[in-house]
Amino acid sequence: MYEDSNYNSFSDFSTRLDASGSVPDMQPAVRKKRHPFLSGAVLVVLCGLSGYIGARAALQNSAPPAPNVVIQQSTVSEKMPDSFSSLPLNAAAVAAAASNCVVEITTESVQTGSYFNQYVTTGAGSGVIISPNGYIVTNDHVISGANSISVRLHDGTTLDAALVATDAQTDLAVIRVEGTDLPAAVFGKSADLIVGQPVVAIGNPLGRLGGTVTDGIISAKDRVITVGEEHMTLLQTNAAVNPGNSGGGLFDCQAHLIGIVNSKSSGSDVEGLGFAIPIDTARKVIEQLITQGYVSGRPSLGATLSEVTSFRSALWAGVSRLGVYVSDGGTTGLENGDCLYSIEGHAIETMTDVKSALAGHAPGDEITLQFIRRDKLFELVLTLSEQLPAK
Repeated sequence: MYEDSNYNSFSDFSTRLDASGSVPDMQPAVRKKRHPFLSGAVLVVLCGLSGYIGARAALQNSAPPAPNVVIQQSTVSEKMPDSFSSLPLNAAAVAAAASNCVVEITTESVQTGSYFNQYVTTGAGSGVIISPNGYIVTNDHVISGANSISVRLHDGTTLDAALVATDAQTDLAVIRVEGTDLPAAVFGKSADLIVGQPVVAIGNPLGRLGGTVTDGIISAKDRVITVGEEHMTLLQTNAAVNPGNSGGGLFDCQAHLIGIVNSKSSGSDVEGLGFAIPIDTARKVIEQLITQGYVSGRPSLGATLSEVTSFRSALWAGVSRLGVYVSDGGTTGLENGDCLYSIEGHAIETMTDVKSALAGHAPGDEITLQFIRRDKLFELVLTLSEQLPAK
């Protein structure tokens, strides 16, 4: 799906080198600015209560992707009528039309405590049925690490679910239950939304209040916030959402699904700040997760990286500075233990910096990478490969 939205500062290590001055003089790398919204001001917390340790691979193997999913598309015209923003919200009518397609999700995860004793933890969230043959969209953080997933339909029926595929970068996941003629959501178009338009959120707040309906408006579109390590462009709403709403649906006045709820901002001085993944973004990811098991077209350095974020972990790893290190260079020419310095002129201090530096690039692009090896600076031109799911 995640770390806190507040960034750790590594400014004390901005030179990235020892005081011996063994690195040749060079222009400092340009730091890419952080997204300003809510950074360091309010805590973006995830609404899921799920565990994080488990056998994801086993779940994936139990439900191979099937190409026969049918996603219902609304007949809303490409251009929204001028009068749409003035349509009255009939929350009761929206709830009657859409509640059947929203489900409660319960997960179980096995965790290992001190002295290697194991125990089971449970989590809860929401999901939306997107096809009559049992495909359900939810958040990655709702089912991440789960050993088992169960789904409770609106009519009270409980079914076991299998993981189809998941994508932490967009915080989306698809699971599947056995069934036919299930009530599926009708997709709307988030691009047609306007600020101030009334919406309804349906989900399972607190993991025990399934079918809860709340109403509000679209407070903002294209709101860029940081959820964990990911910068996400989300819809903002003042419809009440709480832990457990994650993965639930955000619907317009016509009961069309226009967003997947995934986070909220919390704090003693924060109220009415909920966020949802726009359905136009989600649909593209959902279709690829179902048909091929991952999202294609994303660039990768072709090396396995790890992030050293504290002096304790640096000491444990036997390195002298914080940063992003190569743990497996593959065929890139990077060696294990190399510390990334910059990518295309963007300074690298965290994994988020790596993702930001690669944004806008595609597999096959050539990039210039600088790295530190044995306290000396080197430069390498790499051809980006495609990011593939971990096996």
